[in-house]
Amino acid sequence: MDKYLMSLFLQGYSSYTIGVETQLNSITIGCHVELNLVDRSGKKDRLSMDIVTDESADFSQGFLSESTPLAKVLLGEKAGSIIPYLKDDILAIEVLSVTPSINKPADDVKERREAKMKKTVREVEHTSAVVFASSFSGKWGDYDPDSLPEEEKPEEDEPGGSL
Repeated sequence: MDKYLMSLFLQGYSSYTIGVETQLNSITIGCHVELNLVDRSGKKDRLSMDIVTDESADFSQGFLSESTPLAKVLLGEKAGSIIPYLKDDILAIEVLSVTPSINKPADDVKERREAKMKKTVREVEHTSAVVFASSFSGKWGDYDPDSLPEEEKPEEDEPGGSL
């Protein structure tokens, strides 16, 4: 019997089952994971996420891609594990719980991510052109950064909000 259920049973809640989450054996795609990131000073930051395929990833909504370094370290681990993870100030990951995911990523997350990426690339290219025009001096004259066309506002960037 699950430790949580056993605790409730011993407290007289033998018929209580609403809201009880079943622990899984190990972390796989489709799992919801609760964990602590442990830093060098011993401080713990709690993190909660669902491990999903790359196409469904949206970390701002709690969906971590299976191919990220963090997910690669977590896959196959069990609740209660303490995993060494040397990244910036983080020393370890403490896996608190592993349960089936009940959340579903948005259907259009891949399209929204691609639209956001295209917009970002256009902004970087425009900024690079302005920097070049501002700094270039040639024997036939200088570039005028003010003559560069303004950034267009594509229609696909508007729906769905930001990622």
